[in-house]
Amino acid sequence: MQNYVTNTWYPLTWSRDIGRELSAHRIIEKDVVLFRSTEGTVIAMEDACPHRLLPLSMGKLKGDHVECGYHGVTFDCAGSCVRVPGQDMVPANARVQTYPTHENMGLVWIWMGDPELADPATVFDLEQYHDPSWTSVEGDALHIRANYLSLADNLCDPAHVSFVHQTTLGNAAGEDVPVQYAQEEGKMLTWRWVNDAPPIPLFAKFGNFKGNVDRWHYYHYYAPSIAIIDFGSADTGTGAPEGNRDDCIQIFACHFMTPVDQENSIDHWLHVKNFKADEETNLALSASFREAFAEDKAILEAIEINENKYRGRKKIKIAIDAAPRRMRKMVEQMSAEESLVEA
Repeated sequence: MQNYVTNTWYPLTWSRDIGRELSAHRIIEKDVVLFRSTEGTVIAMEDACPHRLLPLSMGKLKGDHVECGYHGVTFDCAGSCVRVPGQDMVPANARVQTYPTHENMGLVWIWMGDPELADPATVFDLEQYHDPSWTSVEGDALHIRANYLSLADNLCDPAHVSFVHQTTLGNAAGEDVPVQYAQEEGKMLTWRWVNDAPPIPLFAKFGNFKGNVDRWHYYHYYAPSIAIIDFGSADTGTGAPEGNRDDCIQIFACHFMTPVDQENSIDHWLHVKNFKADEETNLALSASFREAFAEDKAILEAIEINENKYRGRKKIKIAIDAAPRRMRKMVEQMSAEESLVEA
């Protein structure tokens, strides 16, 4: 089993997908069942009845109680057993583990570690998501047959867009532009500017630029499972590299990663932009992102196959690997520190 950080808020699923029915999910190699209580709160508990270990997601939701589908043993929202059919006595150990949840930015977040440390105020938030002068559009839950840290590698790497996303997010102008990086507490920042160059296809389509642009990519990775990509363009010579973004197109591509297990992850993505758009434009923009992220999926899944095929093969290191290497060390250190505290 992989060592995962547990004392953190993980994105689990879209809020829009959780209602008054039992919903099965898997995160950090643990199975959980979710449902929305009659008061609207998302309840998460271990997806296993303590009697015969049948998944509770195969049972029934009755009011705010979960009834096991095998023998009807029933649990409340706190995981306490409230009924054992055929007997009055409830075994003292008839409990199901529950997990703290919180909803923000259209997502259900879950805390898999010590519940005493689960502070909803620490759930990730993007200020622009709530700003009425910006607009946000929810995307998909993209299943990727690769470890979530491989996806994080990709999301600490501005260099790949020039080669993988030539029809959407990149072009040849950035191929030889060096990548910069800086490590902060619990965060990795990777960035580069491509100045006085043709706009990328996405901005050529939606930005109405007449000539060359100054383009930026800032990849903000928050360990262990969040990546926010701030990218945009402004007409060359208008001062964007010096900080003037008064007249630009700017988008935050938000990636909220769910570590399913060692070989599977889910990328919940949405985009937040500094311009209003009608439904047709939003759909077209989402389609472009969907195309780009499908390209990432194909790359990562092919790498996963070859990493399993060539286990032990030593890979070369190049300059753009600096940030992903430090990202992985950051996550390893977080996990190691948790293990030390538990010990």
